[in-house]
Amino acid sequence: MDLKERIESAASVREASDIVFDEIKRMTGSRYCYVAYVDPENGDSVGIKFSHLTEYCRHYEEMGEARFKLPSSGKYGGLLGYSLDTGESFFTNNPAGHPAAHGIPDGHRKVSKFLSVAVKDSEGILGQIVAGDPPENYDETHLRIAEEIAGHYAGVLRRFWRGEIPLE
Repeated sequence: MDLKERIESAASVREASDIVFDEIKRMTGSRYCYVAYVDPENGDSVGIKFSHLTEYCRHYEEMGEARFKLPSSGKYGGLLGYSLDTGESFFTNNPAGHPAAHGIPDGHRKVSKFLSVAVKDSEGILGQIVAGDPPENYDETHLRIAEEIAGHYAGVLRRFWRGEIPLE
């Protein structure tokens, strides 16, 4: 079974997220990864599978999610929120120098290379895939790989939004 089939045949969003997490790390060489969906009820960005970069990550994992509430402005902001806010995929090998960067949260491990893809379809943004710190710099090839995987994950998230597939 190829990667597209593995992701799209997942029985739940969590199962698909686990596949996406493992494959993004493997195919891009990234040390870290974060896979999220946008909650269809309130617009929150919900990390469902993620590397542990803060002391709170273990707590989030026990809860089953790392939830970032959608601010009243309708924009998530910052480097993490940039692809969700714009719908644009991007990478930077100098995260601190990116125009959307506004510092590292207290207790968060520093990431020196950052890639983010908005998971979307023709109806809108459904989630996000973020990767960090491969051994070499990110380039367009890494971005294309992540966008292709995001395209497969988008189908799963759209089915979730329609109530056709469970979260767990």
